[in-house]
Amino acid sequence: MDLGLEVILSLFSREGLSQVFELAEEQELGYSDNVNRILRMKAAYLQTIDTVIDFLQDKNPTLAYHIAEGDFLPQAGRFEDLGDVDWAFGSMGLRDKARYLATLYLEDLGDLITEAIDPHFGFSRYAESLGMSAATFDEMEAALQEPLSLIDAMMLDLLEGKIKAYQPESVAFSVPFPGNLYGALKCGQYLKAQHPEIKLWMGGGYPNTELRTLKEPRVFDYVDYITLDDGEAPIRLLLEHLDGNRPIEELKRTFVCLEGKVKMMNNHSVKDVSQREVGTPDYGDLQLGDYLSVIEVANPMHRLWSDGRWNKLTLAHGCYWGKCTFCDISLDYIGRYEPITSAILCDRIEEIMAQTGTNGFHFVDEAAPPALMRDLAIEILRRGLVVVWWTNIRFESNFTADLCRLLRASGCIAVSGGLEVASDRLLALIKKGVTVPQVAQVTNHLTQAGIMVHAYLMYGYPTETVQETIDSLEMVRQLFEVGVMQSGFWHRFAMTAHSPVGLAPQDFGVYRTNLDLGPFANNEVGFEDPTGVDHAIFSEGLRKSLFNYMHGVGFEEPLSKWFDFKVPTPSVPKNYIGRQIVEEETLVYKKHHRILWIGSQPDLMEGEEAGLAELVFSGKKEDFAMELPWELAEWVAGLLATVSYDQPLQRLQVVWEDYEASMGDFEELVESEVWEILREQGLLVF
Repeated sequence: MDLGLEVILSLFSREGLSQVFELAEEQELGYSDNVNRILRMKAAYLQTIDTVIDFLQDKNPTLAYHIAEGDFLPQAGRFEDLGDVDWAFGSMGLRDKARYLATLYLEDLGDLITEAIDPHFGFSRYAESLGMSAATFDEMEAALQEPLSLIDAMMLDLLEGKIKAYQPESVAFSVPFPGNLYGALKCGQYLKAQHPEIKLWMGGGYPNTELRTLKEPRVFDYVDYITLDDGEAPIRLLLEHLDGNRPIEELKRTFVCLEGKVKMMNNHSVKDVSQREVGTPDYGDLQLGDYLSVIEVANPMHRLWSDGRWNKLTLAHGCYWGKCTFCDISLDYIGRYEPITSAILCDRIEEIMAQTGTNGFHFVDEAAPPALMRDLAIEILRRGLVVVWWTNIRFESNFTADLCRLLRASGCIAVSGGLEVASDRLLALIKKGVTVPQVAQVTNHLTQAGIMVHAYLMYGYPTETVQETIDSLEMVRQLFEVGVMQSGFWHRFAMTAHSPVGLAPQDFGVYRTNLDLGPFANNEVGFEDPTGVDHAIFSEGLRKSLFNYMHGVGFEEPLSKWFDFKVPTPSVPKNYIGRQIVEEETLVYKKHHRILWIGSQPDLMEGEEAGLAELVFSGKKEDFAMELPWELAEWVAGLLATVSYDQPLQRLQVVWEDYEASMGDFEELVESEVWEILREQGLLVF
C-alpha cells in the first residue's frame, strides 16, 4: 500500500479539510495574515477541494477551463509571486496552466496545515528535518512521544484498516528518503503497541545510505529488522528465520538488536539474486488511478517528475562508470554493476504495460549505459511497442547524433545528466569522464533528435573558486542560449561519507570537521575548504538566472545582474559553446561501426525512363521518392531490408564489402547524394 497517498487523499477531501479548519479555529492562535485569509475563505476551499483532487487525478479534465480562468480557486500566499502564467505555459497550455494553479492552491492549504496543525507536514516529505543528518536519535524519539497530530491519527486509522483487512504476519516499511522515516517509525510504534505479534522490517534508500553504521538500540523499539541494499536475498532469509527454519545468525545484511546491542548479521555464503532473476515489479495493489499529477514549478523536467505516474525500471544494477568522486560509489547499489539484456527488459516492459495499462517508463539508473540503451531501443522497435521513456545518462561521446535519433524513434523523450560544474579542471577532479566541449556536442545531438535535456548542476565543490563558479554559469548560459539544453537545476555540493571525497578529503585539498560517527544516521559530513569561498551566497543568483534562461530570456544580461555582490567577469569566450558544436568532427566511417535502418521499407517501381527505377518511401508525415539506376536501386532496397531494425544488427563491414564486390568504391557511395538522403531518412551508423 502507498500509505502516503492515502493520507493525502484523506486529508485533502471535504471531510478531512473540515477537520483541519475546525481544529485551526478552535486553537485561536496568533496566525499570520496569510493563514487568517485562508481561514476566512473556508467555504470556498470546502466547496472546491473534491473537484480539484478529481482534476489532478485526471478524473475531471474539463475543470481545467474553469481553473485556468483564474476566478474559480481561492488564492492565498502562494499566488502572490504567480507572474505571467500565460508566458510560462503559452496560450494553448490550458491543462498545464490549470495543474500549476491547482498545485499552488494545494500548497496554500499545506501552509495552513504547517502553521496551524502540524509543523512537520509536507506533501511527500513528512517530518523530513527529523531524518536529515540525524547523528543521534534523540530528536526523532522526542517527536515520536508527542501526542498524535491530526495527520498521525489519519495515517494510523488507515493502517489499522489495512491490518484488519489483510491480517499480516509481517509489515515492511520502504524508507527511500528522510521525509519517510518519521511516518514509518510512527506506524511501527502503533503496531508494536496494538499488534505486537506482527514482525516489522525496514529497508530502502535511507537505511542504505544513512544507517550503515547504526548503533542505536532505541530504533528497535519501532522495528525488528533493518535490511540494507538489494532486498531479495535478505528478505528470503528473513522469512525462513521467521518460519523457524534458519537461525538469526544466518540473516544477510540485516541489523537486529540482541541483548540491547545492535548487530549486523551478514551471511556471505548466500549470494544476491541475479538481476536476470529478480522478476518484474508488480504494481497490482497500488491505487494507480488515484495519484495526483501536479506541476510545482514551470520547469519541463520537474514536470516529468511530478505530472503523471511513470512505471519504474532499471536497465542495470549499479553504475557502469562508477568513478565520480562526489558519488557514493563505495556502496553496493552503485558500485556493483550488473546489466541485463534488452530482451528481458522488453519482456518486463510488456508485462508492466499489460498490468498497469500505461506505457510511460522512467529508468532510474544512476547512469544508463549507452550500448544497452541502443539495444533496448532496437528491441522496442523490433517488437512494435509504443513506449514513452526517459532516464539519466552521462554526457559522454558515445551519444552520437545517430544513436540519439534511434533513442528518439523508440520513444525516448528526455534525459537528465550531470554536467555538475562546467569547468574542465573540476570535471577532471570529479572524474566525470567528460569535458565541456563533449557536453555541448552531446546535448546538441539529443536536442536535434527531439530529446529534452535536463542538467544537474553543482556549485561549491571542494577547491572551486569564485571565478570557476561564474565561468560555469556562463557555460550554462550559452548552453541555453544556443538551444541545446532545456532544463536544469543547481545543487549545492554535499560531502557524503561513502563517496571518494568523503572517504579521503585530503586528496581533494579539504578536511572533514566531524570525524566521529553518531550512533544513528551518518551520511552527510561537514568539511572546510582552504579557499574560504562562501558558496551559499551564490544560491539565489544561480537559481534566478537559470529560471530566466529556461524561459528564453536574460541571455544578454551581464552575469553580475543576478547577484547582489561583486562577481568577476567570466573568462569564457562568449561563443565558446557555439564554436564547440560547429567545430565537431564529422563522422569517419569505420568497418567496425554498426549500421541500422529505422525507416519503412521502400517500394521498388519502374522509373519514367528505361534503365531507371523508383524507390518510393512512405514516412509518417509524407512520401518521398528516389530515382536511381535499376542495379543501384535494387542494391539500396536490399541494403535497407538487410539492416532494418527487425533484422540482427549488422556491422558496416558487411555492407562495405558487399558494395565493393558488386557496385564499386564504397567511399564514393558515402559521399554521394543518395547516401546523404538515406542518412537523412533514417540510415544510422554508430
